[in-house]
Amino acid sequence: MRRLRYAVVIPAIAGTLLAGFTPAIAGQEAAAGKQPPNPAAVPARYASQKLDWHPCAVPSELPTPPPEGAKDMECATYRTPRNWYQPNAQIDLTIAVSRLKATKNATASVVTNPGGPGAPGRNFPARLRNQAKLREHQEIVGFDPRGTGKSTNITCGGAIGTGSDLDPRDRSKQNLNLILQATKYAALSCQQKSGELGPLINTDQTVKDIDLLRVLLGRDKINWVGYSAGTWMGAHYAQAFPAHTGRFVLDSATEFTTTWQKSFDAQPLGFERRWRQDFLPWMANYDKLYHFGTTGEAARQTYEQVRYALTQNAVTLPDGSHVSANGLDSFIAAQIYSKRAFPGLADYLVNVRALTQSTTSAPAKAAAAQRVKAADKSTATSGPQPLMVPADGDSYDASFWTIPCNEGPWTGSPQSAVKQSQKLIDRQLPLLGAGWFIQPCLFWTNPPAPLPVLNGKGVPPVLIVESEHDPATPIEGARRAHKAFDNSRMLTITGEGDHGIYAGGNAGVDNVVEAYLVDGVVPNDQNLPGMPLPVPPGA
Repeated sequence: MRRLRYAVVIPAIAGTLLAGFTPAIAGQEAAAGKQPPNPAAVPARYASQKLDWHPCAVPSELPTPPPEGAKDMECATYRTPRNWYQPNAQIDLTIAVSRLKATKNATASVVTNPGGPGAPGRNFPARLRNQAKLREHQEIVGFDPRGTGKSTNITCGGAIGTGSDLDPRDRSKQNLNLILQATKYAALSCQQKSGELGPLINTDQTVKDIDLLRVLLGRDKINWVGYSAGTWMGAHYAQAFPAHTGRFVLDSATEFTTTWQKSFDAQPLGFERRWRQDFLPWMANYDKLYHFGTTGEAARQTYEQVRYALTQNAVTLPDGSHVSANGLDSFIAAQIYSKRAFPGLADYLVNVRALTQSTTSAPAKAAAAQRVKAADKSTATSGPQPLMVPADGDSYDASFWTIPCNEGPWTGSPQSAVKQSQKLIDRQLPLLGAGWFIQPCLFWTNPPAPLPVLNGKGVPPVLIVESEHDPATPIEGARRAHKAFDNSRMLTITGEGDHGIYAGGNAGVDNVVEAYLVDGVVPNDQNLPGMPLPVPPGA
């Protein structure tokens, strides 16, 4: 699950749109996804489709270059009702799917999802390419959920991201109001630009798309490997379609038994813990290489000095872009999903520090600027581990905002959110906490669909996998979901903070997960050790 972060826009633009905004949705679509008691049966025109599997084309179906392991992937599309509660309206969406075929005879399909919420997943089967035992008799299926990727898209019209250098740690009334104004502009833009489809981008509609995919795959049941917000989607599918639920792996779990707001609210703690308890002590351990501080706290103080310098003067890079204090925090948050990114993050911090110091020579600054530019570009195109999501306009960002705002309550006001963010700062959780008042759902005008009760009753055993220091889906929420969801099992990965564990190199975890996925061996709750932190090059 991506960190809850929202960018802002300049007030002149905000005023232009706000003045002329009118809700685009009316009538039956305004209550999209509000579940009537007996939705109509799926028309045969959808259930009788054939998936036209063919080698995925680059760049029309996969990005250029395709992710490692994707060369053997096949692609297809199918039609689904725009609104599952009006399935005879003959207004269709297109859903893009992909698969890695089983290495032998396929007797099952495991559907995958990278999370988000709203992340496109057609690349994602490539993550499981080396899981030989799983692939022997199971085809690995990926899909772009409605609203994203090569499926029918929604958009926020480019409103997300403009002006993102405004610093939420600046607690002046003028700055806070500017950020709130911009958040409102972007929230209203998302609803207007996404039109009649916008309210139909929610979990309830998507799990019905998935069940149609199950039918088209010719399976009575599907298996599932969902990461991050893909655990939310998987749990909702299992609750809605228990008879069609096979073996479901929920890796790096959201608190899927509650609301999006409550689940997201654990993130400031999760990211700060990963930053202070995992990354900074690791960097300090290699102080002879990085010279950033010999303890985690000393390294954090150096970061604070660099951050303060950026609030006085943002660093301009050779391509005209720049690094701001808020941009630095965003880069840090993106990199601490995976320990594999620790050396790159440490190098980035060292180079940004060099750019802020007057004692750095001109040639050294030029070299540091090139390295920072390269790191920024790499992060922008690859995203945080382990999503592997392609860049497809703003449809992913739009879905990431739209889904939580379209389902379940989001309580509070802009004023209460500002107070909440101040409390997080006071609790020494500023990395994400300072900007926690930037909540577009507070400005959502379309009524949300109600969330079903997720208690696991009647659902076959599902397997939760969670690391102790996961930043984006903190373990406290996963434990609450495990306790509330009947018949779930939980693997706790100790001494670990990565977000996304299965198929990430931990053989012990993979053995237990695949005994469940392939052989049907349901494990007991247990602890398994994590993987060691990396040794940086040159150490």
